[in-house]
Amino acid sequence: MNKQKFAQLFFKNRSYTPIPFLILMVIFEQATYHSLIIGFIVSVIGEAIRLWGVSWAGSETRTTGNVGGTFLIISGPFAFVRNPLYVGNMLIYLGLGIMSLALFPYLQIIAILFFIIQYSLIVSEEEEYLKKTYGEHYKKYFSSVPRFFPRLTRYKDSNVEQPPFKIAAGLRSERRTLQALFGVSLFLVIKFLIRIYG
Repeated sequence: MNKQKFAQLFFKNRSYTPIPFLILMVIFEQATYHSLIIGFIVSVIGEAIRLWGVSWAGSETRTTGNVGGTFLIISGPFAFVRNPLYVGNMLIYLGLGIMSLALFPYLQIIAILFFIIQYSLIVSEEEEYLKKTYGEHYKKYFSSVPRFFPRLTRYKDSNVEQPPFKIAAGLRSERRTLQALFGVSLFLVIKFLIRIYG
């Protein structure tokens, strides 16, 4: 299987690839009060980045078909990093891993490395689409804004049309992610309390 097919496979199944890691986090949970608090904060930061990004990009981010989008989004978190939703995802998974302390730190390191590889493959496919669709605007953005590690100053280009910021639509789009985040977090807390207090 070539790189493009791997990228398409990961793109279509990106909502399901975290499941094995989440199962291991639950089974091998060794949480402490501190790990639960610190990990939950990291996950919430990740979700806040996702919500901020989805409120600009819209529900197109949920597609499992071909890569693409109506706008070249350079507003909100996209002004600092090209792939804020994937950065948010990695922080969510890292936070849950810290919460659980399952097989720590090996599971967390393996999970982060896996998602970096997965998202790098997906992003390379998305970047090809964006280069073809948005031409020089995207090339300028591409050369100015990092893929995963945010720049410190906001990127601006007044010539690129942007959609409106819609927090209500963002919340609707993020409902499933929010349910999963709080559901897994609550499950880890309950499992921890049962293990500690019997």
